[in-house]
Amino acid sequence: MSDDKKRYPIGESEPERRRQAERAASGPQAAAQTPEPARRGTEAPAEAGPEAAAMRMPAGAPAPEPPVAAGEEGAASALAELASAQAVLAPERLDADAAPAELAPAEAAPAPPAGGPLWLRFRLNGQRRELRVDPSRRLLAVIREDLGLTGTKRSCEIGRCGACMVLVDGEPMNSCLLSAYQCQEADIVTIEGLRDERAERVKSAFLEEGGFQCGYCTPGMVVSVTSMLAANPCPSRAETEEALAGNICRCTGYGSIFRAVCRASAGEPDANLI
Repeated sequence: MSDDKKRYPIGESEPERRRQAERAASGPQAAAQTPEPARRGTEAPAEAGPEAAAMRMPAGAPAPEPPVAAGEEGAASALAELASAQAVLAPERLDADAAPAELAPAEAAPAPPAGGPLWLRFRLNGQRRELRVDPSRRLLAVIREDLGLTGTKRSCEIGRCGACMVLVDGEPMNSCLLSAYQCQEADIVTIEGLRDERAERVKSAFLEEGGFQCGYCTPGMVVSVTSMLAANPCPSRAETEEALAGNICRCTGYGSIFRAVCRASAGEPDANLI
């Protein structure tokens, strides 16, 4: 059939159909940008206005509400949600804009001094010591390798077993975790320096109660127990367990160690400790 004899719906023509096909092929965005022309004769004619609608209404009928455009209802809902969100966020914005409160600076470990080796000066077992070492050298290495005191044992080297325990200014500490610069002008006591009456009583109690087998953990145990009895002459079982929490023994099962602590204590034996 020739083009001049083709039949199209009312209001359409060959150029019109080609334009519609091109818009459909170019995608929904292009179709949305180019409004589709109204088909002549297929749609109801536009109303002349509210006056024309009122003329067609029967007498006594209520007046219809004005129509709301499709986009106006969604825009009103979006504005309401935005206003609600702004009301919720307003206090948070005020708090964020306010000047932050000043926080107390946290106590941090002193940083190692810059540069090369330092002169380390401290007291070891009552004697003044002075030697030139690297600031980051471990106290355990200084005691064993530089000063030759091998009673302090090297084991885990991460501060878990307590075999390297020494007294630093009267407090039991793991020498594997201390750097040389942290011990400047400190008073350090190793197992070789524990010679007072209390320490001798602890050593004797460990011998009498069999508080050791291989003996590798014993120097650290004696250091910790001596420090505990200096602060608490008659500890309970719970207090002893807490004081020895940093000392590990893989041989005795701790029963003989608790008995040794009870024997070495200044007070009467505690039934809960045995």
